[in-house]
Amino acid sequence: MVHIIGAGCGAADLITLRGKKHIEEADVIIYAGSLVNPEILSYAKANCEIHDSGKMTLEEIIAVIEKAEKENKITVRIQSGDPSLYGAIGEQMREFDRLGIEYDITPGVSAFSGAAAALRTEYTLPDVSQTVIITRASGKTVVPDSENLRDLASHGATMVLFLSTGLLAKVTEELIAGGYSPDAPAAIVYKASWPDEKVFRCTVATLEETAKANGITKTALITVGGFLTSDFARSHLYHPDYPTEYREVTK
Repeated sequence: MVHIIGAGCGAADLITLRGKKHIEEADVIIYAGSLVNPEILSYAKANCEIHDSGKMTLEEIIAVIEKAEKENKITVRIQSGDPSLYGAIGEQMREFDRLGIEYDITPGVSAFSGAAAALRTEYTLPDVSQTVIITRASGKTVVPDSENLRDLASHGATMVLFLSTGLLAKVTEELIAGGYSPDAPAAIVYKASWPDEKVFRCTVATLEETAKANGITKTALITVGGFLTSDFARSHLYHPDYPTEYREVTK
């Protein structure tokens, strides 16, 4: 049996209780060494066999899992953030299906949730944005033409960009071409929830400049949109003039 676990966005205590339990019971652990907080491995039992997938190919990962299956061992595959978002887990599950290996997925806290917490803000504010676009700039991994950054930016929604810190000149160009003003609010969140987390607030036009000035080249999320301001309407949820299923109008 293989348990695929989202390790969360950084802090070791942001893993789920279910994920921690699976790690404690694992005979074999394969973890994304460059992205997963090594503190999480402290939950593993002393005789657990541990592999760093950052140094492995897909074929090598599958070979380790096949061996564990033949020995009736429990394997835990630890992914960063949430495994279903930029986790390259699809190709691994495809191999599990092909080989008849049983597996399940334990969700994790994505870095985009960790970034919102670091920014102390809400992505979906009344009269500002009710849509969050999670995407990336096209680079080594090519983004489909129908999902190009310029067209996505035209919606004016909250945007969260993964894996784009090294492409900020292009990101700025595309965001402005899509409709964001150069002075639209933006922020770079480096290693959300890690001990060395950093937050840099800037504008769309100064994204690259801000990253360079602070030595940020990777492991950061780019956030863009009006949600980064304090100008938004009060919601109806707790407003005394609006009844809900549980509360009548109060005056």
